[in-house]
Amino acid sequence: MKYGYYRIASAIPNVRIADCHYNAVHIKDLIKQADKKNVSVITFPELSITGYTCGDLFNQSFLIEKTKEAVSEILEFSKEIQTIIVIGAPVRTCDNLFNTAIVIQKGKILGIVPKISLPNYSEFYEVRWFASGKDTDIKNIRYLGREVPFGIDLLFSNDELCFGIELCEDLWTAAPPSSSMATAGANMIINLSASNELVGKNDYLKSLILQQSARTMSAYIYSSCGFGESTTDLVFAGNALIAENGVFLNQSERFSLNEQLIISDVDIEKLNNHRLKTNTFSKRYSSASQDYRMIDIDCSQMSDMSQLKRNINPYPFIPNDKFMNERCEEIFNIQVWGLAQRISHTNSRSSVIGISGGLDSTLALLVCVQTYDKLNIPRSQIIGVTMPGFGTTSRTYNNAINLMKSLGVTIREIDIKKACMQHFEDLNIDPNVHDVTYENTQARERTQILMDIANQTGGMVIGTGDLSELALGWATYNGDHMSMYGVNGSIPKTLVKYLVKWVALNKTDITSREILLDVIDTPISPELIPADENGEISQKTEDLVGPYELHDFFLYNFIRQDFPPLKIFELAKIAFAGIYDDETIKKWLTTFIRRFFNQQFKRSCLPDGPKVGSVSLSPRGDWRMPSDASSIMWLKELE
Repeated sequence: MKYGYYRIASAIPNVRIADCHYNAVHIKDLIKQADKKNVSVITFPELSITGYTCGDLFNQSFLIEKTKEAVSEILEFSKEIQTIIVIGAPVRTCDNLFNTAIVIQKGKILGIVPKISLPNYSEFYEVRWFASGKDTDIKNIRYLGREVPFGIDLLFSNDELCFGIELCEDLWTAAPPSSSMATAGANMIINLSASNELVGKNDYLKSLILQQSARTMSAYIYSSCGFGESTTDLVFAGNALIAENGVFLNQSERFSLNEQLIISDVDIEKLNNHRLKTNTFSKRYSSASQDYRMIDIDCSQMSDMSQLKRNINPYPFIPNDKFMNERCEEIFNIQVWGLAQRISHTNSRSSVIGISGGLDSTLALLVCVQTYDKLNIPRSQIIGVTMPGFGTTSRTYNNAINLMKSLGVTIREIDIKKACMQHFEDLNIDPNVHDVTYENTQARERTQILMDIANQTGGMVIGTGDLSELALGWATYNGDHMSMYGVNGSIPKTLVKYLVKWVALNKTDITSREILLDVIDTPISPELIPADENGEISQKTEDLVGPYELHDFFLYNFIRQDFPPLKIFELAKIAFAGIYDDETIKKWLTTFIRRFFNQQFKRSCLPDGPKVGSVSLSPRGDWRMPSDASSIMWLKELE
């Protein structure tokens, strides 16, 4: 498979303390399972060959020799295995014993990495048996008759994937080695661990992993001891975790009696893209890279993206149900605080907003109301203007009027049909031809009215257009495209309805709530074409430009992840399997790319508006693109 995905596994074998052969047999079985599943790299717990809790048995030369025999057994077994194997074992050299990670592939030891931070407090006594990797300057050792790279300065790379290794306590220190590994180029960190269970410790451990993977913009693969390791005073529950840039992709079951093998596909291309544009990360690379030796690896990738082992979220802008209330409140408050500052700074005597009865203008009105309440300004200074046109339906008109009444804002109604007909007459336009001029005339007439009312009342026009419309250029230039402050400019269409629903359920009375819930159920439309014979909306936006759920998916992966068209297409096929067929996805992705490039000129002169999430198209912030950039290469790839 292309596109930078690597299949990674974290394994928890059953072990017998100090029974190296038994442990090797179980490790080999899990390796075999992983190889059959096209795993590129598999990692095992700390000291997985011997068991972590051997205590003073580590001083027994017999145990160390049996360890070497077990490693040799795994080496021989690995000759026909493509998967890179990382196992934990004690290694003796130069009169010291080291707690190490041994990296193996195709019958060869690629390198041995010793543990740096040896805990020697509470239940831990590692200094009693082991030396720290930072206390030796050895670069190579003889092991099993071979010259093998050795040290804390090893990274393993195939130019795209680069992984470093730390062991257990290394993660818990104030300055984890993985931080310097990451700035030297490691985009995946492997941690072999033997962390025993204490009340509350697991939550703290998981927070460390998530933070470190986010801080280092890396994949973080963690494997800790499981059943069979528990002895005397210590209990090990088995923890296998795969994280990527602050998010868990897969987790094992704790306190399981069974061996476990968890697998996930990590997106190395995504991580590299994030690092590329985060210059505070990349600026440290040149100096840090000099401190490490790169070991070449032959790391295979998956071949079939349809079998991708990770969740592809079809709605990347919508918060997880667990955090929905918290995130909606945060997003809404960002909008409110941005508008509050602008109102305070400009000393505006009013806020003028066009109310259509649709989702976007409804959200903008709710933001205005909350802002005025926060600033202790009467809601009557919000001027809601409904401007019925040729396509306005009774449903949207009534919702607009009733919502403004229920919220207590000042209502102005100005019918634009007469003014538009005069305009058609002046320009010799046939009003029966419902072309782009017919539509844009209405949008610009409405904007002119709003701007003039703002001048008339000493206020400013609040924009209602959202992020998805900006991406597609679905706005009339110098019509609804323009305002004095756009509160929805960073809110994608798929998120708007969730925000409106959250406000309806948490911030309004019963009357307003019923209206808001009906607004949510109303088809998305600019209502610029006359209604059908039943008085219903005839012009539905998603019939014209495509489903917004698809476009928001495309937008997120194009802007946030910087993915190429084919990768976006393949991901969309997975995310929307059973909802849209391949041809439909291709059709609307082509539309998205074509419109995104062609409509940049509209984004180049956007009004100010609060940045809310990680995707923004403001020309002053996240997105700077020439208006005349060509989309030919992107479109040809899709063809």
